[in-house]
Amino acid sequence: MAPGNAQGPSRRRDSPEPFTLVIFGASGDLAARKLLPAVYRLFQQRLLPEQFAVVGFARTPMADETFREEVRQALDQFAPDKPATADWPQFASRLFYHRGDYSDAASFAALRARLEALAASRNAPCNTLFYLATPPAMFAPIAEQIRAAGLSVPGEPCRGWARLVIEKPFGRDLASARALNAHIRSAFAEDRIFRIDHYLGKETVQNILVLRFANALFEPLWNHKYVDHVQITVAETVGVEQRGPYYDQAGALRDMVQNHLMHLLAFVGMEAPNSLDPDTVRDEKVKVLKCLRPMPRACVTSELVRAQYEAGEVAGRPVPGYHEEPGVAPDSITETYVAFKTFIESWRWAGVPFYLRTGKRLAERVTEIGVHFKPVPQVLFNAPPFGPMAPNVLALRIQPNEGISLQFQVKRPGAGVRIEPFRMDFGYAAAFGGEPPDAYERLLLDAALGDSTLFTRSDEVEAAWAFLTPILYTCAEDPLTALPRYPAGTWGPREADAMIAADGRRWTVLRRPAARRAREG
Repeated sequence: MAPGNAQGPSRRRDSPEPFTLVIFGASGDLAARKLLPAVYRLFQQRLLPEQFAVVGFARTPMADETFREEVRQALDQFAPDKPATADWPQFASRLFYHRGDYSDAASFAALRARLEALAASRNAPCNTLFYLATPPAMFAPIAEQIRAAGLSVPGEPCRGWARLVIEKPFGRDLASARALNAHIRSAFAEDRIFRIDHYLGKETVQNILVLRFANALFEPLWNHKYVDHVQITVAETVGVEQRGPYYDQAGALRDMVQNHLMHLLAFVGMEAPNSLDPDTVRDEKVKVLKCLRPMPRACVTSELVRAQYEAGEVAGRPVPGYHEEPGVAPDSITETYVAFKTFIESWRWAGVPFYLRTGKRLAERVTEIGVHFKPVPQVLFNAPPFGPMAPNVLALRIQPNEGISLQFQVKRPGAGVRIEPFRMDFGYAAAFGGEPPDAYERLLLDAALGDSTLFTRSDEVEAAWAFLTPILYTCAEDPLTALPRYPAGTWGPREADAMIAADGRRWTVLRRPAARRAREG
């Protein structure tokens, strides 16, 4: 075998230059649950440079030692599979805390002095990765303070690079997203802005490109000639948890559709990029979003279903309805579930419907893309007495149990001809001896390396909002005083089943525990 042919070419992944990660909102839930455990795992895997540091920035008064102890407790609680080990003292020595106000110039001047002192103590440049793990209202003020303090373009005495990582949601509609983009770009150049969506860090999302463009088997079939329709399901078993006040102002359309579902749709629908250059890949994603068929006002009721969960049972325990959640208005008509049909108006996908759905308090936690191929002709095996047969389905499981399933027809052993669907399955854990790394690990490392492939560019954000904003405005003008309901622990409202059934199809999730299959209508 020729050298290199077994695995093929791969992207080079050098270790990042020495840098400091500044986490705004370091005392918050995101930092404790996701960011700090991810940084510690990267440290344990020796993927971070020797001269790196973490500075937590928040309003809460706290000493460095107190912050280190809180990080240790967060690791014990949220990363029990990667407990603090003998290397903890070395990691803890790189943790620092800076108390400050997000709109106070003096706080940022003091932050600059501290970053320069840390860099000098390590004899390193002032490379800084700023992470905004704060409420969205703080994004613009923090970016402005970073710029005003001279931190977005480090100068003397220790020059270096500065990058900004921003969590979702990025805006509430097209106008606010454009305004936020303009504000952020006044502080940082576009190639230094990393708009993060943790879905893009999942191995199975990245594997969509490999599956399609590294295999001669699938790409020739990936078009309107052979694909009947595509389903994208992002289902959660959790409710709004402690995010009631935020969620009641956002809803499923803003919280999930504008980002997670649009990214998955773009990866499925995009054309092959001619390289893995970040902007080349993102150019193709933007083209898909710009080709989405606008949803006429008359279609918002017939091709889009919004609903709320009511009290029910999830995993054997009773849970309250949406209106009973803390921070939710008792007369709220904010959707916790949305399902709709859309089309990509391109040569490849002409006439192929894409059905998307997402919701909270559903029967299972699952994210899956189902590519449903057209049935074979109704002769021979697809006609009585053998048919009609279930069509072939290629399912990409994003979470949990990341992997790929292919449903095809086989003859059951025995006398006569009895045809049944069979599922051939690939799972990452079984194939590679462990679960894929956490998405935040990959994304933090990419940001430190300056690789923006898996981050969202400004025109991609605006293209997604351009499709969604008219729907939001129409929903806001809707005279409805209540939304359809679905019991918690089910697969959603009857109206969503009726929407897809009107086209002669039904919702399908290939991989889920058998005990729960009967719950889906």
